[in-house]
Amino acid sequence: MSEPTPGAVTEAAFLESYWRDPHATLAHAREHAPVREVTFETGPTWLVTRYADVRAGLADPRLAKDWRATLPAEERASAPPGLPAPMSHMLTSLDPPEHTRLRRLVTQAFTARRLAALRPRIETLADDLLAGLPGDEPVDLVARYAIPLPMEVICELIGVPELDREDFAHWSTVLIDECPEPELARASAQLADYLGGLVALRRDDPDDALLSGLIAASEDGERLSDIEIVAMAMLLLMAGHETTAVFITNSVRALLADPAARAGVTSPDTVPGLVEELLRWVSPALNASLRFATEDLEIGGTAIPRGASVTLSTGAANRDPDRFSDPARLDPGRDPAGHVAFGHGIHRCLGAALVRLEAEIALTALFRRFPDLRAAGPDEALTFRRSVHVHAPRTFPVLLGV
Repeated sequence: MSEPTPGAVTEAAFLESYWRDPHATLAHAREHAPVREVTFETGPTWLVTRYADVRAGLADPRLAKDWRATLPAEERASAPPGLPAPMSHMLTSLDPPEHTRLRRLVTQAFTARRLAALRPRIETLADDLLAGLPGDEPVDLVARYAIPLPMEVICELIGVPELDREDFAHWSTVLIDECPEPELARASAQLADYLGGLVALRRDDPDDALLSGLIAASEDGERLSDIEIVAMAMLLLMAGHETTAVFITNSVRALLADPAARAGVTSPDTVPGLVEELLRWVSPALNASLRFATEDLEIGGTAIPRGASVTLSTGAANRDPDRFSDPARLDPGRDPAGHVAFGHGIHRCLGAALVRLEAEIALTALFRRFPDLRAAGPDEALTFRRSVHVHAPRTFPVLLGV
């Protein structure tokens, strides 16, 4: 490996301290080198950590999601996509005009009415999961609650039949966990095949779930193709399920460590505001997915060459003292408006309302049933996933206090 440029951070800088407490590393970067070249497992990227730069970058059309936009026009058509199908058809991999068309059609099916109708079902799912927890031994909150709740919700939303959910959960677990590449590829192909079959079924026999809504969505004679519908379902699974599970886990950890903040779960009037502050404080995704510079440009006074990849750290931005007063403190009374936990601009998370709804229900149900809930051991005993995208313990043992 060549010597790093001055001020650069190589993968060696991401030691165990980063995986345990990424905010300390991100805060140091934000203060001393807010736009710096780093090396992730996927390769070199420019890491952007200041709020103003991150928010501007999230809406900057010169930072494309499809790497082919960095190529000369005559080379783009023949260049392969950066991701295999159907992932190359996901909203998060597209730029206008393809992104504009797809998001417009998807929004027709992903309505507030559809999400609101899920509330009673999510409440029932949460209560059922909590009722099944043993009260006389430590319980892994990740495996027994934070992961299965959003998984069941996604299955309900998409319309996955009850009999198929075990396989569906297995494929999603492989995609979300850090598994070997052959296993990831196999699970991705199996999931895509399954969803393709489900789309074909719903074309002939529609129901009230999201897949049928996506099939029916049209505008000026345009409809979503089967591969676009499959890609949307996979995106919901990988982005919505994983980040919601991470957010629920880290929110519970934060509330157990802060009794004053935890008191906000006891009132329906304060829960939405508390969840909003938690979104800022424990951002579900630490870093947005890669973007690519389509021309030479500057970010925060730093030159970024055309073709370079750029990582916008939403987690670092949400704790920027230039935007939020005393940002390292969890403050339920704060107005965290403007946080970028769900991104900003045309790629702002389509499922933001669903994440909020699930978190409000999950936290309320958990602390209502187990008011004496506590961690089963010190935070130092937890092991964390080695992910640059999310910060999450692999397990989180708790005592229910029953």
